Amino acid sequence: MKAYERLLRYAAVDTQSNEDSADVTPSTKKQFDLVRLLTEEMEALGLERVYSDEHAYTYGYLPATPGMEDKPVIGLIAHIDTAPDFSGTGVKPVLHPDYDGGDVVLGESGRVLSPVQFPDLSDCVGQTLITTDGTTLLGADDKAGVAEILTACEELIRSGAPHGGIAVCFPPDEEIGHGAALLDIERFGADFAYTVDGDAVEEINFETFNAAGARFAVKGVNVHPGSAKDIMVNASLVAMEINALLPPEEIPARTEGYAGFFHLTDMSGSVSEAELKYIVRDHDAGRFQARCDTLRDIERAMNEKYGAGTVALTLTEQYRNMAEIIGGHMEIVDRAKAAIEKAGLEPVVRPIRGGTDGAQLSFRGLPCPNLGTGGAAFHGPYEHITVEHMDQAVQVILGIVGA
Repeated sequence: MKAYERLLRYAAVDTQSNEDSADVTPSTKKQFDLVRLLTEEMEALGLERVYSDEHAYTYGYLPATPGMEDKPVIGLIAHIDTAPDFSGTGVKPVLHPDYDGGDVVLGESGRVLSPVQFPDLSDCVGQTLITTDGTTLLGADDKAGVAEILTACEELIRSGAPHGGIAVCFPPDEEIGHGAALLDIERFGADFAYTVDGDAVEEINFETFNAAGARFAVKGVNVHPGSAKDIMVNASLVAMEINALLPPEEIPARTEGYAGFFHLTDMSGSVSEAELKYIVRDHDAGRFQARCDTLRDIERAMNEKYGAGTVALTLTEQYRNMAEIIGGHMEIVDRAKAAIEKAGLEPVVRPIRGGTDGAQLSFRGLPCPNLGTGGAAFHGPYEHITVEHMDQAVQVILGIVGA
């Protein structure tokens, strides 16, 4: 079975995670639907030690071929959940053979996938483009990674090509930051690993943001507006003032590369109370700390201005830049570079403007850079990938495990 055929099967299974249920893993029971499918498929392929636990982590193992038992065990990881940002129910993948490089009308949704907005489409010309009908996300993040890993395993079993041991794991809830939290590294059994969860096939990522979540809770004083002078504290206006104190250029829409940002993700409010939620990101540890200090300074200034207890800031560390760990294991990055070159591509090392399960796993003692799946425009209706890029991703995986 080709990788794209697996993706089409997996895309039909709704596995969206839910950040409102993040205290339970998996955050949605429907993720078990894909767990059951993958467990059956891995057993049918001939993988050993196939196991899924009560938290929807699915493990498998492909033993080393004779004479390769002394080689390191390489781990391959791809998450099964899809992002809660946009609907993942009733996904209807659409294939566009021999893509001509122009606009693609996404069903009757009124949406158009355009190379003006998504320049990566220029690399898809002549290939079979896979999109949705514009009403859902596709789920290639990261069902494409799952499909590519299992297709590579199937090819190794079919061909008998020599390889060391290969450990496979498909965790849940990566999209809400919990994918690596309960991964059993001892059961997994890898010496090092790769997440297959990135964009372009030729990319390798071993630098992530340092990341935190921030929440401002604002308590107002609500009285009749006719007698409000020097008494009323409008919580919604205080929240607006808080956001106005942040640098306007340091937001995702105006930054790229290594530049960090403050990203307002949610806001709600009334006169009596208001709430602002942010994600805070920076690749540099010092600048990241400065961003967190800025938020603390704003909390202090607001309470000095409006009274103690008006504003309460909660900062929660989410992950750190995994370059701190992988910088001491660059041989696994070099292995990936060599595999990408073997697949006929030019390796590109690029920082992730986000995080992966590999960030947490690296700090838990399992060095874990990230590989590309060939997909793009994740988390929304414009998500797309090609059959050919998925085939290339399979070849990269084969090059890594057979190095």
